[in-house]
Amino acid sequence: MQLFRETFLLFSLNLLDALLTIIWVRNGVASEGNELMARLLDRGDFTFLAAKLAIGTIAAVVILRWADFRLARYGVSLALAVYISLMGIHIFTGLTAFGYISNGFLHDLAFWRDALFALAL
Repeated sequence: MQLFRETFLLFSLNLLDALLTIIWVRNGVASEGNELMARLLDRGDFTFLAAKLAIGTIAAVVILRWADFRLARYGVSLALAVYISLMGIHIFTGLTAFGYISNGFLHDLAFWRDALFALAL
């Protein structure tokens, strides 16, 4: 079956993202950036998790159903890149929450980010 491993990895990252989001939000470390998902999270952890898993399941079924199309391969590659980047943000959030990264470092990082964006424009 084409793209099964990639789709399974994408679904697994979706599940991990949902669980880490619940942990970070419930412990006051971070907030949900997506307004729709934030409202679902306000309704309860199970509601949020069910919605995230439903979205992941639908995406997996669509990708697997049309895996022989080039667009599906590009789409799963792009989605994996986004989710892997998101896992980096979750790791960064965890390191910050546990005190391994200081606020000064975050301030410096934001300064350099803004400087790079200004150069890009």
